[in-house]
Amino acid sequence: MRILIALSFILCMSNALIAQNKVPSVIVKDLKGQSFNTADISNDGNPVIINFWATWCSPCKRELNTIAEVYPDWQDETGVKLIAVSIDDSRSQSRVLPYINGSAWDYEVLIDTNQDLKRAMNVNNVPHTFLLNGKGEIVWEHNNYSPGDEDKLYEQILLLKK
Repeated sequence: MRILIALSFILCMSNALIAQNKVPSVIVKDLKGQSFNTADISNDGNPVIINFWATWCSPCKRELNTIAEVYPDWQDETGVKLIAVSIDDSRSQSRVLPYINGSAWDYEVLIDTNQDLKRAMNVNNVPHTFLLNGKGEIVWEHNNYSPGDEDKLYEQILLLKK
């Protein structure tokens, strides 16, 4: 009987993991305040990086600023697109646009003020990075940031292009 219960649990968990293989449908805002459904994230069959960050998060800013230096090369070589999802709440949201403008990021930026997308994707702390393949499936994720993590991310992107 215990084996049957264990097998049922494993089957349920594997189905849950399969269901979470795509970005959930959550309405967030872009920098202009327009609504955007995250289920519509795509990149013409090329990889997509989704990076959760906040203006109050120093490792987040270090990671995205480091990637910004090599992002044009990454785009040329792989066609990758990076979407930076700010989880700044209503108190700190006003700092997002000035920070982005001052950093000269060439990323698409979405605002998850209510943190609905953060919860839906089980993001517990930032920075948290997801890599989607050309079919929009989550194939890799990483939490936190240390110098050199951007190289690991790029290696994963290159693996998708083979």
